[in-house]
Amino acid sequence: MDKADILIAGAALNGLAAAVALAGPKALRPLDILILDQADPTKYARDTFDGRASAITASSRRMLDALGVWEAILPHAQPMRDIIITDSKLGATARPALLHFGEEDHGGEPSAHMVENRHLYGALLDAALASPTVRFRTDTRIASYSFGPGFVSIGTEAGDIAKASLLIAADGRASPARKAAGIATSGWSYDQTGIVTTVAHERPHNGRAEEHFLPSGPFAILPLPNNRSSLVWTERSDDARRIIALDDQAFLAELSRRFGGHLGEIEVVGPRHAYPLSMQIAQSFTAERLALIGDAAHVVHPIAGLGFNLGLRDVAALAESIAEAVKLGLDPGSASVLETYARWRRFDTVITAMATDGLTRLFSNDNPALRALRGVGLRAAGSVGALKGFFMREAAGETGHVPKLLRGEAV
Repeated sequence: MDKADILIAGAALNGLAAAVALAGPKALRPLDILILDQADPTKYARDTFDGRASAITASSRRMLDALGVWEAILPHAQPMRDIIITDSKLGATARPALLHFGEEDHGGEPSAHMVENRHLYGALLDAALASPTVRFRTDTRIASYSFGPGFVSIGTEAGDIAKASLLIAADGRASPARKAAGIATSGWSYDQTGIVTTVAHERPHNGRAEEHFLPSGPFAILPLPNNRSSLVWTERSDDARRIIALDDQAFLAELSRRFGGHLGEIEVVGPRHAYPLSMQIAQSFTAERLALIGDAAHVVHPIAGLGFNLGLRDVAALAESIAEAVKLGLDPGSASVLETYARWRRFDTVITAMATDGLTRLFSNDNPALRALRGVGLRAAGSVGALKGFFMREAAGETGHVPKLLRGEAV
């Protein structure tokens, strides 16, 4: 039997971030971590696996710096200098900006940095591999779970058994660990699919991110280094299946109708990926000897680009809850630790999910009355500096009780 302080199910972004927070180069009291994943995590650091990019908010950047990985990520990061939001019909010749956020709305610093997920995977994996107290067990599926009392144990299909004080489930929206613990979820499908790819363009974007609200859903142009942009293109699921199946020339033609000509000639330079969009929240973020993080705990619409940032907020709150217990010589998987974590994250997650769901329903339609209401609301928000600043801080996770890691402090 293999023993560790903490088991982590899932070696993707959130699982790696949790391992680095608890046992990486900057952890004040490194714990013994065992990460389990049925796949080889080195394969995650490729755009053929995950062609997405993440908007790393200012607080998330401070956390990645506190974890000791931002220096490796920075050469691949594009500062987001400003953000414009439009609301128009497909094929409109003009898209006036109804709302604009600039660096002046965020204390003179970029509100976020765009980073391709493959670079985030690579930096976090390197930090985890470099830790003497982080181990990996891959290429085998977890077959059984036993939660408490006093410890959690898992058995793999290869016949191995591992035991620890706590299991952190970072095993995705279908989370076998969550299901094994009997935790139900609430949510729904949007009947929308997110098409993701990368384009190169003739003219520089100057760090500008664009979110164009079209009748089928948002079309986001997100700046990347070297005159490239990541696209998050929302379509109704039937239309998305048709678009994804097009040949390269027809796909580019559909893309160009939505992209516009302001950045000159464009070329698709990344693989196409499609992700069904839904909202899902676990009815509890914890169970005996179990903590859910990332998509295992919550899935929200990408309309605000907060997915990975929410996962980092989970990691920051859980790592601090565990660190405080360990500092006092207490059990890191105890009920009091898990209660602190759940209480810390539940409200923020529900509020964020409600906000993204409301925005999705408000903007993913072509109702004339709602279109007029949206225009009035966006212009009003843009004219009130304090309101814009609040939106920016809320999106960046800088309101409420902010965990130490998100403030740039080690735990």
